[in-house]
Amino acid sequence: MRVLITGARGQVGHELLRLAPEGFQVHGLGSTALDIGNAAQVAKVVAEFQPQLIINAAAYTAVDKAESDAERAWAVNRDGVANLAIAAERLGIPVFHISTDYVFAGDAREPYRESDPVGPTGVYGASKLGGEVMLAANCSRNIILRTSWVFGAHGNNFVKTMLRLGREREELGVVADQHGCPTSAASIARALWTLAVQYRDHGALQWGVYHYAGTPACTWHEFALEIFRQAHELGLLERVPVVRAIATTDYPTPATRPAWSVLDCSKLHEAHDIAQADWREELGLVLRELA
Repeated sequence: MRVLITGARGQVGHELLRLAPEGFQVHGLGSTALDIGNAAQVAKVVAEFQPQLIINAAAYTAVDKAESDAERAWAVNRDGVANLAIAAERLGIPVFHISTDYVFAGDAREPYRESDPVGPTGVYGASKLGGEVMLAANCSRNIILRTSWVFGAHGNNFVKTMLRLGREREELGVVADQHGCPTSAASIARALWTLAVQYRDHGALQWGVYHYAGTPACTWHEFALEIFRQAHELGLLERVPVVRAIATTDYPTPATRPAWSVLDCSKLHEAHDIAQADWREELGLVLRELA
């Protein structure tokens, strides 16, 4: 099966290429080779490669920068997804698309289900929600996979930032009033490839929106403590810094972060037998790779 992967140089795209199962002919393109916001480029690549499945890992993910660069964020996260959806529908093929917890307002107290009302609070979340809407409207066979707090050995993420700060500082403050689910890029890639194998073997899936994130839920502060603990054990850090718990108001950012980003992932498990990965174990794999 021929699979086109967009955003192939990002965190998840990198893992999609690395973890591709046998039996798939994968064509991965980064943003410099394919700007999904350019409809003509998308049409040309799809016509030339003739994929049987598109996995879209391309996105404008600079959450704070999006507030001042909204035009580009919308061009990639909404219009780019529309371009892929239209091209896929012409060929009669599905699109798997990665979305985000930022489509929610973050004011819940129970894990978000796929059917819960959306309410993004910033440009990034709104543009990603726009992409979901465009995909559903223009491609009849689609999987929208919302995830959260992505980390991996490749690219920029919270884990690598904490390792850098842990080496530079003896003490740092980390937000302790935002709750979410750290998710390794590799586990997202495995989930998407599981869906791809099921589609290849059966010719159909239960299409629609799904949540996939790591377990258990935690705060950024708790996430940081575990990063430092494991990194010290592996010799990546000579010492463990003091990690102070701070409030969101103590660390203002241009974009509002959701206070609650916990996702209910039971629908994906029930429909496609894909279970959540323990992010602490996934963290260990990433840190060993970095070591």
